[in-house]
Amino acid sequence: MNSELMRRAAMTLGALLVYRIGIQVPLPGINVAVWDELFKSQAGGLLGMANIFAGGGINRMAILALNLIPYLIAAQLVQLHVIFWPRLRALNERGDRGRRIIQQCTLGLTLLLATFQSLGIAVGLESAGSLVADPGLFFRITAVVTLTGGTFFLIWLSELITVRGLGNGLAWILFVGIATEVLRAVYFTLQLHQQGIFSNRLILGLAVLTIALVAFIVFMELARRHVPVDYPERLLGEQTVQKRSSTLAFKLNGAGAIPLILAGWLLSLLVVWWQVAVYALTGGQDPRWFSWFEQFQLGHSGHLIYSVIAVVAISLIYVALLIGPDQVAEKLKRYGSIVPGFEPGEATADHIDKILSRTTLLGGAYLAAVVFVSEAVTVYAQVPFIFGALSALIVVCTLLDLQAQVRGYNFITISRERQQ
Repeated sequence: MNSELMRRAAMTLGALLVYRIGIQVPLPGINVAVWDELFKSQAGGLLGMANIFAGGGINRMAILALNLIPYLIAAQLVQLHVIFWPRLRALNERGDRGRRIIQQCTLGLTLLLATFQSLGIAVGLESAGSLVADPGLFFRITAVVTLTGGTFFLIWLSELITVRGLGNGLAWILFVGIATEVLRAVYFTLQLHQQGIFSNRLILGLAVLTIALVAFIVFMELARRHVPVDYPERLLGEQTVQKRSSTLAFKLNGAGAIPLILAGWLLSLLVVWWQVAVYALTGGQDPRWFSWFEQFQLGHSGHLIYSVIAVVAISLIYVALLIGPDQVAEKLKRYGSIVPGFEPGEATADHIDKILSRTTLLGGAYLAAVVFVSEAVTVYAQVPFIFGALSALIVVCTLLDLQAQVRGYNFITISRERQQ
């Protein structure tokens, strides 16, 4: 048995247990029973979807209710600035010192986002009747400090898992929260089936569709587009090694879960600013003005159309900025490598650009298909949970990453045993 693997696994399980304990602790100063009734009335929309990514923290209005969402958004915004801003790009290329500065920028933006979001939650809780026992400045300060501190505690915990545990700590925390809420939803669904509300056909259909969707995600996440590359001859001692052939592997979904995260964040930002504009222009909540953005709520055609277009567009833009065909061609030329049939330099860059465009378009279409299926199940099957595309993607990617890391430790162990 690999002792290092066992130690890391125990560390990961312990950290995740601490996280789940924190999810059970409610925010000080609120009436939990009143919040539970209020949440049940709004659980079928965007609030229910946010609760899944919070690992049930919003359902309980816990001290970790913000989860890692402010940090994830801040990280993506900083990464986009690194791509567009030459100064930050130069910092990123300086090594560990530059990356530490970028990480500090990410944490600073996280603090800003988490503080504003916490303040908005505190004000919203105060406006919900008898939910807050003693509303006022003290409650707002307490809520902001507690919720913001909860996010930074999870950032620290995720880094601890990444360094001393197994896999990516951010992905593990999101995975455990999502898996817990999914199991809770499955249990509730089975209860409804026993009560005769859900038929055997519906339960069987959901099970088959879930398995098929997960299998489809696994297949697409493992898919690669290989571009053949020939390396030049080289000398090993007095012998000349012949030309070697290899491939450049481009992942089909090179953007990962980023398009889904950014699309959801941009939509929520659009809705919030539209509400602010309506209040500023009309001086109140005029139904005629608010009916427009209701089409972008979950279950409406506007939300589905926006999600599909936004996911595909963000995928194309992000991969185009992240992987520059000119930079790839320049590196190949620098090391004397060539793509068979194409001249080094501009011709190679054009060829790689065409391959990346087609591959990324297919990857964006795959993400859009997952979004379409998940939203159709949530709306038309009328299941008592959000069948989220991002949830399924995070679960699958986390398990694939864990599998690769466990195989790596086993490989190292076997190699050491053979050397001994």
